[in-house]
Amino acid sequence: MSATMTRTGRPGGPGRPRHTGQIATGSAREDILDHAARLFTSRGYAGTSTRDIAEAVGIRQSSLYYHFADKGEILSELLDQTIRPTIDKVEGIERLAAEHGWETVLYVLVLVDVHTLAIAPHNAGMLPRLPDVSSQPLFERARTVRRELVDAYDRIASQLASNRRHCDLRLGNVLLELVEVVISIRRAGDTLTDTKRHAIAASALRICDVPEEQIWAAALTAARLVGQFAGLSDGH
Repeated sequence: MSATMTRTGRPGGPGRPRHTGQIATGSAREDILDHAARLFTSRGYAGTSTRDIAEAVGIRQSSLYYHFADKGEILSELLDQTIRPTIDKVEGIERLAAEHGWETVLYVLVLVDVHTLAIAPHNAGMLPRLPDVSSQPLFERARTVRRELVDAYDRIASQLASNRRHCDLRLGNVLLELVEVVISIRRAGDTLTDTKRHAIAASALRICDVPEEQIWAAALTAARLVGQFAGLSDGH
């Protein structure tokens, strides 16, 4: 073969794939997001340029712009990845209530949300906590999306807390902050074990005053059902 091939199998110069308009958008886009997440969480958003990201990926800066209009668009997609996969499953999870009860609904939602944060590249869930991210105008969209998830937790908590002493409280923010302990676990370099995942979910039900025997039953049912929403099963 006469043409030099890059690591992605496309013709181009050594170490620098040439933008031809025929880049394999799937893998290249994912590579950009992965390296951007690593750089944003280690150097900060303001301290990372699109040139830095392109060099980390091994592409020309012009090739990066084939996939993303600017650095803000990369950040916006990373923020979306830390919450949108959960929100997109909320409706289906809530439908479990008719057969399995709201305790199971909350348990499954927490496990799914924990999974979303656990697989976010380079602990990208911490991005909203960075001052140079939260001060960006584009962050308002991420805040709106986060509110959707808070509202979902509120709805479910209100079902569980009816006729209990917390019935007048909105617990959405409390529950989401509990789930986001995953970010701190990852940041500390600890392993997010299956035991920890279930401990977070069980704690969410305790916040809603669910009796221990019902938490145990919900845990067993949720372990059986969660795979259909997040590719999870008991033991993962």
